[in-house]
Amino acid sequence: MKILVINAGSSSLKYQLINMDNDEVIAKGNCERIGIDGRITHKTASGFSVTEDCSFPTHTEAFEKVIEKLTTGDGKVVDSIAEISAVGHRIVQGGDIFSKSVIATDEVIDQIEQLSPLAPLHNPAHVLALRACRKVVGDKVPMVVVFDTAFHQTMPPKAFMFGLPYEDYEKYAIRKYGFHGTSHRFVSADFAKRIGKPLDQLKLVTCHLGNGSSITAVDCGKSVDTTMGFTPLDGVIMGTRCGAIDASAVLYLMEKTGMSATEMSNYLNKKCGFYGLTGGKSDNRDIEAGMAAGDKRCTLATEMLSYEIKKQIGAYAAAMGGLDAVVFTGGIGENAIGIRRLACSNMEFFGIKLDDERNTALNHKEGRISTDDSKVEVWIVPTNEELLIAMDTQALIENKTL
Repeated sequence: MKILVINAGSSSLKYQLINMDNDEVIAKGNCERIGIDGRITHKTASGFSVTEDCSFPTHTEAFEKVIEKLTTGDGKVVDSIAEISAVGHRIVQGGDIFSKSVIATDEVIDQIEQLSPLAPLHNPAHVLALRACRKVVGDKVPMVVVFDTAFHQTMPPKAFMFGLPYEDYEKYAIRKYGFHGTSHRFVSADFAKRIGKPLDQLKLVTCHLGNGSSITAVDCGKSVDTTMGFTPLDGVIMGTRCGAIDASAVLYLMEKTGMSATEMSNYLNKKCGFYGLTGGKSDNRDIEAGMAAGDKRCTLATEMLSYEIKKQIGAYAAAMGGLDAVVFTGGIGENAIGIRRLACSNMEFFGIKLDDERNTALNHKEGRISTDDSKVEVWIVPTNEELLIAMDTQALIENKTL
């Protein structure tokens, strides 16, 4: 069985075609600059790669080009659409409507569109992609939608509610939703398989760290709390996002600068975090290079993120009443030796003993980085959100229970 996985943005459409018989990515690529001019990059498992300028007035033309690349020319990997069993779509915001992945009916697509006010930069683009996909591949190819927020729908009200008037929750659906759910769900289940223990018997803190970062308490396979909130802006400091901040500081800054709500949103999401602290560096690799060169602000940014991770590990262990393991994943989680070291330093009293040789040797790799006698295990587990989307898609079209 072959599943096409789609991650659509307002001007982009990333795709992977996965062979579910062996989990191999047969082909992948990205359609960029949709609605502007257009460019596609297409790569296959055999090593073929091509980049072409295209005309992508809408997502429909982008989907048509994807199918063309998959089925014709030197980058061909299937003979026709008929070989694609289903399409799985990543959706950012499912609100409190969707607690699991579902088959994409017209009603479901309409509901995703209705949730657009909660994710104005993402859900409208997902809806465009869903409708464009159906137009191109037809009704015979089923589509499934997999939500970033769904995994966190198991959070109790004490974790997802804010200290606002209850009417704000009832009228405007203001609450913590959490994001990166597919990643947290994947690595927690994958970790359990690696150590040969049932997921429903484990208490984990999963740290998805990248340009966007979130940390989740996974108690017996269920998310019970997470750092991202109403939007992905909340939580720990990130590449360009400020993370958690006193609301009064935002109001004060708006008063002093005269920024509008839209301008402030752009500021907090795109001009803060690592970028704002260091004067323009948002990529952790640049932060590490700055630290090596003696840049104190790069050092500060690293220390801030590491400190926040450490605090969340402690907080979530308390919330769950115990902790079996800490799992690092994502671009930073899998590749930043220093951040893992700082986050887990001086935690022996807590049962965490990092093995620095393992932490260094397994960088860019995977495996256990805590000592053999550490009561709490610490691991690097690579995430694979696309595979999880494909797995959910396969399960649903085969009428299996998620």
